[in-house]
Amino acid sequence: MKDRIILLVEDNPDDVDLTLRALRKNNITNEIKVVHDGVEALDCLFGTGTYKDKRIVPAVVLLDLKLPKVDGLEVLQKLRAEEETKLIPVVILTSSKEEQDLINGYKYGCNSYIRKPVEFDEFTRAVKDLGLYWLLLNEPPPDMGVN
Repeated sequence: MKDRIILLVEDNPDDVDLTLRALRKNNITNEIKVVHDGVEALDCLFGTGTYKDKRIVPAVVLLDLKLPKVDGLEVLQKLRAEEETKLIPVVILTSSKEEQDLINGYKYGCNSYIRKPVEFDEFTRAVKDLGLYWLLLNEPPPDMGVN
């Protein structure tokens, strides 16, 4: 489980810190790559821009929706449109309470949609469940580079 990378796409430094603390508190010791906007996420996943020759194939992407440059739904659409990335598990992890975001998240192919709980203990439990499911229980598609 430890060699499976988690890609966290989050622009809010407080939410990044909160997520990293929750992962550590739950003994999830996987490498976590943090990117701060949609363009950086796409570059990281496709091996372009500043990630040329450094493409990452994560076990799971934790994707915020409200991102600068390219929003999370557009990132999701681009991932699902390409053969090399369409099977990467994507969990939308957002504070958005907009029903249309929920509908579009599933419409564009997210694997799961989680609203960030406000309380740290609640958030820690949600992250624990995410880690348990996506890093231990879930069987990734073959040839994803996450075995």
